[in-house]
Amino acid sequence: MTRVAIVPVLLVVALLIAALLQRRRRTDAPTQPAWSVPVQLDRNDFTSPEFPWLVVLFSSATCDTCSAMADKIRVLASPHVAVEVAEIAQRPDLHRRYAIDAVPTTVVAGTDGVVVAHWVGPVSATDLWAGVAAARGGTDLPDCGSG
Repeated sequence: MTRVAIVPVLLVVALLIAALLQRRRRTDAPTQPAWSVPVQLDRNDFTSPEFPWLVVLFSSATCDTCSAMADKIRVLASPHVAVEVAEIAQRPDLHRRYAIDAVPTTVVAGTDGVVVAHWVGPVSATDLWAGVAAARGGTDLPDCGSG
């Protein structure tokens, strides 16, 4: 008879321990997207490879934010800064080669093609111009990179 009374008590204790262990388990945070941004470009893939600086906007014609970003980067064009909009329908090769998986993606690269600043998503003209100016001046870049 004592055995019959002990079994339910042990069952309740086991269930309490299982519930306690279940509570202690922490659920992993959901995976956050990490957008791919190239770290180096082949300057020969773009116009004016002889210019000291290149600003490239990887975009899509169906992206309203991309057209606003295109207007912002075109203002940066100068004898020292080449500017190119790589729209996916016109330049799918570049989007594949550089594994661009989010638009707009804007990158600033030097003569050697090393990307010194980048933005995924929209960026204000002020932050964009400050990032390019800092890159051209060789100073530390503001926190402009994302992803």
